[in-house]
Amino acid sequence: TNNPGIASLAEKSIVGPYEDLATIMAFAKEYGCEFAVIGPEDPLNLGIVDALGAAGIPAVGPRKKLARLETSKSFTRDMVRKYGIPGNPRYETFTSIDGIEAFLEELPGVVVKPDGLTGGKGVKVQGDHFQTRREAFEYCREVLQEHPAVVIEEKLEGEEFSLQCISDGKTVVATPPVQDHKRRFVGDKGPNTGGMGSYSDRDHSLPFMRPEDVKAGLEITRKVAEATYRETGDYYKGVMYGGFIITRDGVRLVEYNARFGDPEAMNILPLLKTDFIEICRAVVNGTLDRLPVEFEKKATVCKYIVPKAYGLPKDHPDAKSTSAKIDVGDVGSARLYYSSVDRKADGLYMTTSRAIGVVGIAASLDEAEKIAESAISAVKGPVDHRPDIGTRALIQRRIDHMKKIRG
Repeated sequence: TNNPGIASLAEKSIVGPYEDLATIMAFAKEYGCEFAVIGPEDPLNLGIVDALGAAGIPAVGPRKKLARLETSKSFTRDMVRKYGIPGNPRYETFTSIDGIEAFLEELPGVVVKPDGLTGGKGVKVQGDHFQTRREAFEYCREVLQEHPAVVIEEKLEGEEFSLQCISDGKTVVATPPVQDHKRRFVGDKGPNTGGMGSYSDRDHSLPFMRPEDVKAGLEITRKVAEATYRETGDYYKGVMYGGFIITRDGVRLVEYNARFGDPEAMNILPLLKTDFIEICRAVVNGTLDRLPVEFEKKATVCKYIVPKAYGLPKDHPDAKSTSAKIDVGDVGSARLYYSSVDRKADGLYMTTSRAIGVVGIAASLDEAEKIAESAISAVKGPVDHRPDIGTRALIQRRIDHMKKIRG
């Protein structure tokens, strides 16, 4: 990205196993580390921010007990209910199978969520991943064998959007909303993934949204930030990524992540006009209210290049694509964000997950989509992607769906 703060941060950063705290601390001491920025959820769940804080290094990221906003679905749902914050669907949390069948019968449609981290792939929705209440019950039984609890929620009908907010615990600032596409194949078919791509629009809204939808999501997040302080006694310093759904009855909360989203970060951070370093300083110092955070008025489309076998059974004929070599040609003005790839002596090789995020940025969604799609054609190898993400046809379906929902 062209952001000076992110560029300078990249020049003076260490990438390595977060379990090796001694290496991180040695690096911090050598370079006089001012603060740390925590990316993934696992280090947050293991208490990396607490350990850094004990060594005198502040962090852009919540402490372990605050990271429960993501790591425990029940913690978040219960807190939203306790403090009367709008947005909760009807739900219950179970630590055993007792009572599950009766509650399933009370809901017209259900969503089953393990109470813990699942890499974005543990949530199952009736009608998409299973059809009957008996299947839902069996999945709950399966979840309870690996997790301490399972959360069962009513299924909500509408359109989802991601609202990634930056918080110093007292002030919450929204970034432009983004819509992610979890399903593996064109037309939102196939299994859930970590995210096959996403888009944002130049007006810092989305084509199917109304202005009050963004305001509602931001207001819920502000109230949740206040509630986390009241609940834990600590300020939430970091990213509060709210997943929301617009329903007939307004905006509802799907879940929170305690960090930037992948791929959604690739949509909003390249548009950031405010120096990222200054934002980080404001977060750790609790002075975010004094810093104007601005984004360019441009549209973005992100599409992930993946191995052909991504999301398919291990015995699929394309299975060997997960270790195949790829060649990257001229991608024009698109931005490439390398992810699950290995650099070897003779070039780049894919692994089992998403390989490269390709981002087009332009004055309109049509232009941004064309930039991303054109760039993908310059990557050679046994690769796949979702060509429909960011297209006019797919977005129009979202608009039509939301019109039907609103009546």
